[in-house]
Amino acid sequence: MPERARTILIVDDEPSQRAMLRAVLSAEDYRVAEAEDGTVALAQVEAHGYDLVLMDVRMAHLDGMAALKAINARSPAVPVILMTAYGTVRDAVEAMKAGAYDYLTKPLDIDELKLTVARCLRHAALEEENARLRVLVGQDVDVSPIIGTSQAMRRVFEAIALVAPTEATVLILGESGTGKELVARAIHANSPRRAGPLITVNCAALPETLLESELFGHERGAFTGATERRRGRFELAGGGTIFLDEIGDLTPGPQAKLLRVLQSQEFERLGGTTSLTADARVIAATNKDLEAAVRTGEFREDLWYRLHVFPLTIPPLRERREDIPLLAEHFLRVYAERHRRRLRALTPRALDLLMRHEWPGNVRELEHTVERAVILARGEHLTPEELPPNLRAAAGSPSDGGPPESAIPVGLTLKELERELICRTLEHTGGNRTKAAEVLGISRATLHNRLREYHLNE
Repeated sequence: MPERARTILIVDDEPSQRAMLRAVLSAEDYRVAEAEDGTVALAQVEAHGYDLVLMDVRMAHLDGMAALKAINARSPAVPVILMTAYGTVRDAVEAMKAGAYDYLTKPLDIDELKLTVARCLRHAALEEENARLRVLVGQDVDVSPIIGTSQAMRRVFEAIALVAPTEATVLILGESGTGKELVARAIHANSPRRAGPLITVNCAALPETLLESELFGHERGAFTGATERRRGRFELAGGGTIFLDEIGDLTPGPQAKLLRVLQSQEFERLGGTTSLTADARVIAATNKDLEAAVRTGEFREDLWYRLHVFPLTIPPLRERREDIPLLAEHFLRVYAERHRRRLRALTPRALDLLMRHEWPGNVRELEHTVERAVILARGEHLTPEELPPNLRAAAGSPSDGGPPESAIPVGLTLKELERELICRTLEHTGGNRTKAAEVLGISRATLHNRLREYHLNE
């Protein structure tokens, strides 16, 4: 089923401004309605409901700030973006405090308008999906740490909503970097055990002898260095959940002991003789093909059946590309705040490069890519120049239909174009500045000055 067209209400007392916005937004396949002032807008929002309100601040009858507060009070699910020709920092802060999603200054930058509208609607779609899941199971299910609105992720969310209230063992399958631990945390957070602990064990990070002690604990004197009794992770997870990450790396010894826990909920500490009860729900995860490991004898078949009660597969990022903009914008906000950068959004060209990449490292690779770009960024927007060279090169290769490397990007200022030309030339010469200066037809001293001006000396 195709996604429905989003409807935007334009509120402005200038007919020419409304006509311009209607043309721009209609060209982006949005449905558009109009209102000439805040009073009319409020009545239309109550009567029809809209996915977004794009509203001017200065209007004769009920200005934008007053209308914003009224819309938030009566229809809080409808996001509002304000526009004004008299923008100040104080105005922006006031608008955000009053509940505006964002704040644009006239004359409008059309690319910035499109980016802001698209970002707002993606955010609203994510909120809708979370609300739909709550209705699905008739309870409050929170999957907010996991980002995605694609059909593939909707199936994941539905599976979380269905299995979380149960005591079933869950086996999370997926490639490295897809977010398996986030899914485990969401299952625990929405389960009856949410008040108990969530204990995580990385089965690939510990040798066999140490892993058994970590899982089941040990008695004093159980081995050299065991100077006192120690509780294991299964004991610590009592009343809660234990998450066994990378379970495909378990060696035969721990596999046998884990099988006993799953069968009888009993175990002993290393060096002990007293049976203890395991009161912990088990969630396991792996990026390996456990069925293949069972066939080769590397993984116990009976343990696989015990773990495979409720398998849940997380799709790789290349199979849910429509989620890349949401994820990239989320990571941009997180790392811009963490690294104290004043970044608002990605440029369309930067987002296009992210959409083209195959992401073998999945969401984790995207997160690291965006964090690096945030650190390198100098302006308010993240551009292709801050992305890794392999993303730019792959998008420019003739084999994938992208533009040739020598193509001049549209929309750059002369300074931005000069900066990109210098970067590409240096990449072409392998970082040799003397050769780069010769190719560019400038002196090495001039190139040095340009590198310093554009902060390319790092």
